[in-house]
Amino acid sequence: MGLTASVLAIDAGNSKTDVAVVAADGEVLATARGDGFRPPAVGVTAAVDALADTVTRAYTAAGVDSAVHVSACLANADLPVEEEQLAAALHARAWGTSVDVRNDTFAILRAGVADPRGVAVVCGAGINCVGMRPDGRTARFPALGRLSGDWGGGWGLAEEAIWHAARAEDGRGGPTSLTDALPSHFGLPSMYALIEALHLEHISPSRRHELTPVLFRTARDGDPVARTIVDRLAQEVVSMATVALTRLDLLEEETPVLLGGGVLTAGHEQLDDGVRELLAARAPKAVPSVVRERPVLGAALLGLDRLGADADVQGRVRRHFDAG
Repeated sequence: MGLTASVLAIDAGNSKTDVAVVAADGEVLATARGDGFRPPAVGVTAAVDALADTVTRAYTAAGVDSAVHVSACLANADLPVEEEQLAAALHARAWGTSVDVRNDTFAILRAGVADPRGVAVVCGAGINCVGMRPDGRTARFPALGRLSGDWGGGWGLAEEAIWHAARAEDGRGGPTSLTDALPSHFGLPSMYALIEALHLEHISPSRRHELTPVLFRTARDGDPVARTIVDRLAQEVVSMATVALTRLDLLEEETPVLLGGGVLTAGHEQLDDGVRELLAARAPKAVPSVVRERPVLGAALLGLDRLGADADVQGRVRRHFDAG
């Protein structure tokens, strides 16, 4: 083919990968979707091999075989050293002349703002927060779970709910409706039965995340323990956002704070109200909103930022994904 696109945009999450090939004028030449990107589970080489299939399909559909710049926003790129390792692996594939690798939370942030300025907090399976300014300054957290001081995310919320319900049933903790609600979700009669089923893996460990919606329903019905857990999540979200704003000297400026991920986009009234009330108290100039744009749009815009594309070019890319 011998033809070159402007940007190869990659948004690779744990569960799926989206790729877009963008021309110099902002036309989206092709897109492709593939499986999740999980270097910790399969190794960097195997993860990039899987990514290569999706990129090849996108390039073939676009009628090109390379790009000026590769903008890759990848799950599990949590530390700068991991970004460097992954960037080297992508550069070796010769998909583009230059390569930038960022954590995938940056894609969600960039997709939700008109220019590269703002903060995003994402709460899905885990929790993470990043911020950026047009001058290139960024703020971020390691986002490695409890090891790096994180609390929250769908997995963490489910674990917290199980902990409280177990203690309530055996008398070490105060009463909570979670004691009945959690085992009932799996058709079990007690927390003891649920604990046994999880421990012996009669219920797959991966299904624990199913208990997060149960927690929110129990909170909505007024259970004090469940409501306390939800309130704590609101505090964590706002703490991360406030620290990122402070690090970037944006606390005193009107700044977008984007909320993404399944937990923060699900419309949980208590959580939504809590986040907005706490932000109003701690960061009065923050402008919170839920971001629903596809993260691959953010990866594409970050690539166009790198190439100095003008607003018309970026607008054309955004309109493509808005229409889709």
